[in-house]
Amino acid sequence: MVQFQPEDENIHLKVVFFQTQRGNEPVREWLKSLQTDEKRVLGEDIKTAQFGWPLGMPLIRKLEPGLWEVRSNLPSGIARVLFTVEANTMILLHGFIKKSQKTPLNDLQLARERLKQVRGA
Repeated sequence: MVQFQPEDENIHLKVVFFQTQRGNEPVREWLKSLQTDEKRVLGEDIKTAQFGWPLGMPLIRKLEPGLWEVRSNLPSGIARVLFTVEANTMILLHGFIKKSQKTPLNDLQLARERLKQVRGA
């Protein structure tokens, strides 16, 4: 996993990207595909979570045990970054643009699978 932000004494969580067995970082790749203004919004929201953890609504929502979402409003829509926290590290598992009110089951399932991989289950 690759660290997202430099070390700082005010950081509550270190941020890393989930990495596949082949070394790919799906969330980083997804972020790179976004427009500059969208990247900025998501980066600021992740940074707010990193420095302010633990946080709640409206920015952070717990989905289930061990799985949270960063809730970002982009100029083009609503984005979510699903993550877990392990040993003071925020691991970004999955990111997507929402098209409906409810979190799509396939996006939730993908985050759950990646969480299992992180935990070695």
